[in-house]
Amino acid sequence: MLSNQIIQILADGTPHHITELANAVHHSPQQLNTIWQQTVPHIRGLLRQKDGFWRLIRPLAVLPETQEHDFFDIRVLSCTTSTNDELLQRARDGLPIHRQVVVAHEQSAGRGRQGRVWVHRLGECLMFSVGWSFMQEQAQLGALALVVALSCQRSLQALGCAVQIKWSNDLVVGRDKLGGILIESLRQNHQTHTVIGVGINFVVPKNLAYTTSLQAACSRKMTAGQVLNQILDALHEDLNLFSQQGFIPFQAAYQAAHRDHQQEICILQNNEIVETGTVLGIANNGALILQTENGEKHIMSGETSLRLPEQIAQNPTVQAALKTRYLLLDGGNSRLKWAWAENGIITHTNHSPYRDLQILQQEWLKMGGDDVRVVGSAVCGLAKQAMVAAQLPHVKIEWLSSMKRALGIYNHYQNVEQHGADRWFNALGSRQFTQNACVIMSCGTAVTIDALTQDNHYLGGTIMPGFHLMKESLALRTANLNQPLGKLFPFPTTTANALAGGMMDAVCGSLMVMHGRLKARMNHATVDVIMTGGGASKVAKSLPETFVLDNNVKIVDNLVIFGLLNWLENQS
Repeated sequence: MLSNQIIQILADGTPHHITELANAVHHSPQQLNTIWQQTVPHIRGLLRQKDGFWRLIRPLAVLPETQEHDFFDIRVLSCTTSTNDELLQRARDGLPIHRQVVVAHEQSAGRGRQGRVWVHRLGECLMFSVGWSFMQEQAQLGALALVVALSCQRSLQALGCAVQIKWSNDLVVGRDKLGGILIESLRQNHQTHTVIGVGINFVVPKNLAYTTSLQAACSRKMTAGQVLNQILDALHEDLNLFSQQGFIPFQAAYQAAHRDHQQEICILQNNEIVETGTVLGIANNGALILQTENGEKHIMSGETSLRLPEQIAQNPTVQAALKTRYLLLDGGNSRLKWAWAENGIITHTNHSPYRDLQILQQEWLKMGGDDVRVVGSAVCGLAKQAMVAAQLPHVKIEWLSSMKRALGIYNHYQNVEQHGADRWFNALGSRQFTQNACVIMSCGTAVTIDALTQDNHYLGGTIMPGFHLMKESLALRTANLNQPLGKLFPFPTTTANALAGGMMDAVCGSLMVMHGRLKARMNHATVDVIMTGGGASKVAKSLPETFVLDNNVKIVDNLVIFGLLNWLENQS
């Protein structure tokens, strides 16, 4: 895209003459404004023009394709699933990754520790992965994340940013998060090939709480290229030393950079507090040394998280994360479905028509409480939402809508506000059952058939009447067809059976057409089928036997509920 070429030039935040920009895109200066209108909205408004010069009011995390470094080979990508994935796949293919760096301006499936999603927009985050191969076994590299965090901290401090480390590898300014590190590795050919993923907030939207950015935290402006090269300089020095001497040479410096040294902290695991105490220091293997009521303990990073007591008491985001009990609502057109979940597990489900929701109120009186977060997806309209709220007086219900991006899935629907929340949370729920490309069919009052690629692009889909609406339409608009449905036969010979067969063939045919489209788009890679809704089992039985044998077809009850839970459990 021509506008992206212009962004690459302007990303340094300095003025550039329109002649330079026009030459870069091989267009006349008079055409630049038209080209610029193709830019994404959050960047478009940053442009300032004066006396023939264009500049952005702040630098962006966009690098030129020609970015170079003395010790590393750098590859700059406009978009990828994940920079870590790029290098991991290269290592799996037996290709060298040592001193290889991949930078991406956008990631469709970026991730952080514990499976959290790394959310960003173009230009906001500096995201890159570094490949480094060690002779040591994986178990001997437990402190690698701490060394990388220290390398980043020292680099940013040298650039005028007062950054510290929150054990084990978060970069913070005060209580606000600046960046994170994710390290993945594999053992192959007598070496441990590590992929070091680094994500740093270069600029942050004003409405994103509990984070900060380099532009806000540093005493001087800098380009993304300067930041990258500064960090790579430090990594080159520190990783060589770590490979030779381990963590001990870094122990004192890390402890000095640790924000919570000698502070009282809480250790969380699976959103539950498992330890509290005072930080005494960092062990020579990278473990956190904690003085607890039961004595001194060494905490390894793994799947743990560190929080300050006041963060747990005052921070709404942390409070929400600590609530491990949910009442999840699926407000469909005809009835309400709900589920109780605890510690990420659905413990009980139920459903009821809207005309009789007393059972929901009865369950709340037995199972509800102040620690239960009530979250729902609704396509039923405001009147029926009010009927649900009437059964849960004085309880806050969070009705969620479709989103442009969540859990690494990008929503390509043109107007997200018009996209049914049930379709969106069906897509999020599908990732609990497959990581392949998949067609997601929901068969209820309406039938929706949606497509999700393997690299997490939700492409949209089709909507058609459900079985009841089809029959109702035929009865109202067609003479002599207002009669009970018959049975399904390959070649119906009665009108009743023809009605049943035609309706089922319409749904099965739509499903198979969408499956074929997605398979062609994915170059004939595996495309699974996830089916939900009251009519899902009937459709599954009616699909051609060859289609079912050739493809992975799953029926999942309450897929929306799984989507809600997946979203709630994976918010960082």
